[in-house]
Amino acid sequence: MRRFAAAGWLCAAGMLFVALLPTPHAEGQPKPIPNPGDPLPHWNDTAPKKAIIAFVEKVTKEGSPDFVPVPERVAVFDNDGTLWCEQPIYVQFAFAFDRVKATADKHPEWKEKQPFKAVLEGDHKTLAESGEKGLVEILLATHTGMTIDEFEETVTKWIRTAQHPRFKRLYTECVYEPMLEVLRYLRAKGFKTFIVSGGTTDFMRPWVERVYGIPPEQVVGTTFKTKYVVKDGKSSVVIEPAVDMIDDKAGKPVGIAKFIGRRPIMAFGNSDGDFEMLEYTTTSKGARFGLYVHHTDAEREYAYDRKSHVGKLDKGLDEAAKRGWIVASMKADWKSVFPAKKSPK
Repeated sequence: MRRFAAAGWLCAAGMLFVALLPTPHAEGQPKPIPNPGDPLPHWNDTAPKKAIIAFVEKVTKEGSPDFVPVPERVAVFDNDGTLWCEQPIYVQFAFAFDRVKATADKHPEWKEKQPFKAVLEGDHKTLAESGEKGLVEILLATHTGMTIDEFEETVTKWIRTAQHPRFKRLYTECVYEPMLEVLRYLRAKGFKTFIVSGGTTDFMRPWVERVYGIPPEQVVGTTFKTKYVVKDGKSSVVIEPAVDMIDDKAGKPVGIAKFIGRRPIMAFGNSDGDFEMLEYTTTSKGARFGLYVHHTDAEREYAYDRKSHVGKLDKGLDEAAKRGWIVASMKADWKSVFPAKKSPK
């Protein structure tokens, strides 16, 4: 538990509380780009868009000195703040707090036990004071002690109705249209796209294929320990209350090596938690590409970087230029942020 609490993914968590979808398609069966002449229509014609297209074209063109064979075309994407909105708190934390409220009747002791009492009473001050230790208690209580199938069913039911508190739309509608285009473009060019996130694999896998077109086996995240059980002739895998791997900061390259088995040639992130992933991707031989999504649009989404308690981007801003990484400004480089809302029937 001590290692979990020390993880970069959780380091900011103690302070957090103060404060259309693409058609699914199987990986390996690229969806045609809607406008081949402009594969990224929701990006402005600025340097980041040009850099993405130029890189993809040179590594996929037969005869190019930078040509990369299809099996080696691996691109990795952080999730929170890179593919969908992570403010004012990570979506997975919102899920955990809702689970505390939904299951409180089975735990009468929570009415007097912190940090659960603070969640039930909406006491953000006390919740913040509980810090990382309190958050770990909440995650362990709401994410473990059940089978993976049971947890998947719970997440699936929640994610289909849960809404962002500011935008009043589903969390899965608070995904970034320009990044969805990058995913589609890369797959159309023979890339395999992976999520490499500090969030837990069990939380992401139930919905990422529907939302991003990324199958669950191409999700790398933080994991809890598990065990195989057979009861009354039925087999299952149970999630245990112990952390197996933290997929954040230096843990991301470890997760990539362990679960993907190929060093990516493209990496996309938005925070210092992704620094080592971009570094691991871009410091190998051959053509390499790294990009940070920079949250600069307070009107359409949020504006934050160096001082944020969620998705802090400090070291990455200082290092990006010297390392050849692209910094894409949400305000300057994106024509839109979220997909257009579907008209009610």
